[in-house]
Amino acid sequence: IRVYLPNTLLYASVSSLMVVALAGMSGYAFSRYRFRGHTALMTGILAITGIPLLTNLLALYQMGVILRKADIPFWDDRIFIIIVYMGFFLPLSVWIAKGFFDAIPRELEEAALIDGCTPISALFRITMPLAMPGLMAIFLLTFVNVWNEFIAGYLLIADNDLKPAMFGMYEFLGQNIINLQVIAAACILIAMPIVILFLFARRSFLEAMVEGAVKG
Repeated sequence: IRVYLPNTLLYASVSSLMVVALAGMSGYAFSRYRFRGHTALMTGILAITGIPLLTNLLALYQMGVILRKADIPFWDDRIFIIIVYMGFFLPLSVWIAKGFFDAIPRELEEAALIDGCTPISALFRITMPLAMPGLMAIFLLTFVNVWNEFIAGYLLIADNDLKPAMFGMYEFLGQNIINLQVIAAACILIAMPIVILFLFARRSFLEAMVEGAVKG
């Protein structure tokens, strides 16, 4: 508990925040601007979402070995696994963010510009608060997926002290296969942070689901 849960909390939190930031900026750009290759790029991003993580694990494993041997300053497997999670969950998040920005009328930003706001100020004062339910949904989906992920954390992290909670549960299960009550207690401890997170964020998540269903 002392080792694996903090590791998973770090990976899930940092990956989710970075995915929200990058997906928010990308979704806004795809929603508000038209440029050469816009449709092709969006189609490519959507196609990437259909590639499962398992098909990339061999290449990612070799990449991790090479980076480990390169002796890059301040580099370790924690940075690598966070980048892997970001790359895997970002494409779908861009599409989700774009859908929410598409549902926000441009006229609101134009009115803010007329009132004296700069484009950046209009973005953060008008558009981002309206898109917050969608960004919260992206954060929750990414957080839960990273929290429950097992195979990438198991293969791509060499040091056992840096592995996530799902690896700890796997190892604990092998040692306590007969003590079912102990395994149940461990499962509750691992699931508890997700339950607490949804208790605090359930309103924003439900708003995102309803708005996505109506506006989509």
